[in-house]
Amino acid sequence: MTCMSSTPFRFRLSAVSLDPALGGRTDAAKKREQAVAVFDLLDNNRFTPIEHGGGPYPLHLSLVDRRLVISVTTENGAPVLCHHLSLPSFRRRFREYRLVCESFANAEARLSPERLEAIDMGRRAIHDEASALLRERLKSKVEIDQETARRLFTLIHLLFSQELLGRGI
Repeated sequence: MTCMSSTPFRFRLSAVSLDPALGGRTDAAKKREQAVAVFDLLDNNRFTPIEHGGGPYPLHLSLVDRRLVISVTTENGAPVLCHHLSLPSFRRRFREYRLVCESFANAEARLSPERLEAIDMGRRAIHDEASALLRERLKSKVEIDQETARRLFTLIHLLFSQELLGRGI
């Protein structure tokens, strides 16, 4: 897939993969959410590893020992960055985000558009807070804009949710 973007080609993500990929235990809505987040991320992102000359960069996200592993390479596979991000500071945001998304999904058929908009505003506020935290926690390794951080948070949340599901939590 080729995505056109206003972002300089050298400082952007060209591919995104998650390990484990959302598998059979995940519902269709989460798989769709992942596909949309990846599409939007690849369509328009700014991703500038500190002190690196440029990409574009494939990104791989995984969870190892309850830490997020962010692996970035060049297109030819040369390592650029491997960062282990501790997730305790995100746990409250994961929980809040999951709850508000579930509330929206459960209320979609029975609430007025105004009430649904209020729930969605809450979801966006949590999303913005979490993406700001992600930008802060990554600033010594990579510079990303707010929209890139929002899409990354969505993917991290899905990956974290998949791990919890796999452990039966």
